[in-house]
Amino acid sequence: MAAFKAATTTIPIVGLTSDPVDYGLVASLAHPGGNFTGFSVNAGDEIFGKYLELLRQVAPEVSRVAYLLRRAAWEGRQGRMMLEAAQRARLTLIGAPLSDPIQEPEYRRAFAMLVREGVQALVVSDNAENLAHHQLIVALAAHGRLPAIYPFRDFATAGGLMVYGFDVADLWLSVARYVDRILKGAKPADLPVEEPTKFELVINLKTAKALGLTIPQSLLLRADQVLE
Repeated sequence: MAAFKAATTTIPIVGLTSDPVDYGLVASLAHPGGNFTGFSVNAGDEIFGKYLELLRQVAPEVSRVAYLLRRAAWEGRQGRMMLEAAQRARLTLIGAPLSDPIQEPEYRRAFAMLVREGVQALVVSDNAENLAHHQLIVALAAHGRLPAIYPFRDFATAGGLMVYGFDVADLWLSVARYVDRILKGAKPADLPVEEPTKFELVINLKTAKALGLTIPQSLLLRADQVLE
């Protein structure tokens, strides 16, 4: 998005990005002030604690949880927020930072490290590389018999245990609505950058059974989709 923003100050740009204020794309979420607007995929700091809460519900005995994400994110705010959430939950958090190039060998290295560290469960971040390698990640988690929570529905359909995150399809529909408004005369500067409001919980019962886990009925009732 930064490249598009640098290329023009007049052509309207509508997009999805993690933190448009930090990236200098907009002056503020409420008042973008330029030719860029759209939607932030930042789900808020509360989501880190939510990941751990959901893992605890399906695997209450776990005490050592890993976090799989880019190294820069682990060393930055995202890593700090997850560490704080783990401390509040009285869990030991093991970082599994991924270094470039983030390809299959790097994922295999990270999972081998998790085995050595005695990790009992896994949180997978929403960075683009993880989504691109979602089938590999799910397979490695299954091989290590790790209960895991993922950010996007693709992971659950590939066999991942549980997904909690914003509804990607809903955000793209919202982007289309913004484009429609701009084509009808609205200015990007006047359209606030919105954050996700619709989240989904998906549970894969087949995977839970393979891991020997019993999903609480209360959690199944809350799920938006249960895969059997």
